[in-house]
Amino acid sequence: MSQASELVDRQIAAFNHRDLDAFVACYAAEARIAQPDSSMLASGHPEIRTVYGELFRQSPELNAEIRARIEVGSFVIDEELLTGFVMAGMPPSYMRPRPTESLTD
Repeated sequence: MSQASELVDRQIAAFNHRDLDAFVACYAAEARIAQPDSSMLASGHPEIRTVYGELFRQSPELNAEIRARIEVGSFVIDEELLTGFVMAGMPPSYMRPRPTESLTD
């Protein structure tokens, strides 16, 4: 398992446990998280903490299951099945690809 894959696995575990501190620690201080339509969801640790803190509070059954993974160098692309997701305008479960590159410095 690559270092990038191990980092993504830590991020997914923190997400599934709704451990906000561990989740935010997986990201570089200046990380930007984009929506599927390329709009910005959060930029930097404070915004990531705010957005995901609210998601974790509203989603006690939140879970991400990795259905497929592709790794190329420092890139990890996961197909996730999200369930228990409670956020305005989003369905409670859906599949999405999640490309990731070097989450932390």
